[in-house]
Order: sequence, then structure tokens, then C-alpha cells
Amino acid sequence: MMRRIEAVHTRYQTLEVWKSDCAAEFRVAGAVHAFYHRERFLTGLAWDMIAAAALLGQAHPPRSVLMLGLAGGTAYRVLRHLLPNCELVAVDIDDEIVELARKHMDLDALGIEVIHADAYAWLAKNRRSFDVVIDDIYLAGKTDVFRPQAWDVGLMGHLRRAIAPGGMLAVNLVTGAGHRAMQVATRRVLREEFGEVRVIKSEEAMNEVLVAGSEVAGLRRLREYREKFRDRRDRACWDRLTLKRLT
Repeated sequence: MMRRIEAVHTRYQTLEVWKSDCAAEFRVAGAVHAFYHRERFLTGLAWDMIAAAALLGQAHPPRSVLMLGLAGGTAYRVLRHLLPNCELVAVDIDDEIVELARKHMDLDALGIEVIHADAYAWLAKNRRSFDVVIDDIYLAGKTDVFRPQAWDVGLMGHLRRAIAPGGMLAVNLVTGAGHRAMQVATRRVLREEFGEVRVIKSEEAMNEVLVAGSEVAGLRRLREYREKFRDRRDRACWDRLTLKRLT
């Protein structure tokens, strides 16, 4: 049974740490912000979709992944399991939540290169390139999360420069009331910028992940990874992922 261990006020958010004998959660405004389980990987929520997105590019399996917004590293724990030799790099502005993940979610075991910085400011100066770039940047407001920057030519230029030839961009989007304008704008920009865009969803999640590149693999690619999950609950979560071309 989960029990609240502590409430933490970082410079950017207030979160609660909940733990059981084998699991931990970070909760922000009542919503689960990061998840860790000692024996399982998947949740049915956004992190499953983010991890799945990283498997769909032309460069397969990817040799390097950049994640903008790390939090507790939930999606990267899935990717480290599926891609043991992949270079994982993450940028997060909130060094305090990263330290909490080290303490409560065994983050150091994942072998991630963690950069403490404002992700978009870092991206503007970045000269490295990656097979997969994942944009999962959300900040916590008083009642809901929000994206700190709207899509513009400058941001897209920085993202494109970080994507290696044949690589792809994945963007996590919260859906529902209050988020529709950002969802529509992001879909439009990615359609204009990339040859193909696909949408990953899970029936339990209030998110969608857009996967964009010159080519994006289909559902068969994801099915290749199903048997890497030993727990039947993980396999059930993986089976519930849907993937459709954005038209």
C-alpha cells in the first residue's frame, strides 16, 4: 500500500513522495508525475507512449536519445530495459527532483547523462545530435501543467539541429480541456516540418505522443518488443498502445 513519505517544495514545483515496499510515485497537484516499480516497467500512462516513440525511427535501434524534461526518469527506465546499449541524455531544470529520483527511484542505475539546465536555453546552444529527441517539457501551475514555450521558428530550428540524419522527434502532449490549442498548434507544426507524423495513444492516458520524421515505423515495430517484458501486466499495457498516422 502506498503511503505519503514527504512533501517537497522545489524551486519549480511542489510534489509529494509516495512509497510502498516495491514502488514509488511523485505526485504533483494530485497527479502522478513520476513512477518507479522494482519489478515492473509500464503504467498504461504517458511514459509507455514516450518509450515506444523512441523505437519508431529509421535509425533502429537508436544509438542515442535526448530527453528534454527528465523528472523521475520513468520513460528512460523502460528504454534502458529495451535498449541496454543506447546513450541516454536528459536535460532538466529542476535539479531537486532529479536528486529525489536518485534517492527514491534508483535513477543512477540507468546510466543517464543528466544536464541541469533550462532545456530550451540549452537546446539553443547545443551542437550535439541524437537519433531520437523527446520533448516532454511541462511545468506545474497552480491547478494544471503547462508548456513553457509556444512553437515558433526558432524552437523548431533548435530541435531540428539536435536530430541526427534519419532521426526523429517525439513530443508528449497533454490532451483535454485547456490543452486543445497547444495540441492543434503542435500537430500543425509537425505536419508542416516532417514527412510523416504518427500518434501514439493509450486508453488510460490523458496524453498523446506525436512521432515525427522522414519515415516513422508502424505498430509491427512495437510488437517486436513485446516479449522483452516478463510481467503480464507490462505486456498488457504494451498491447494497449495504439499507433495511427496523423492525417
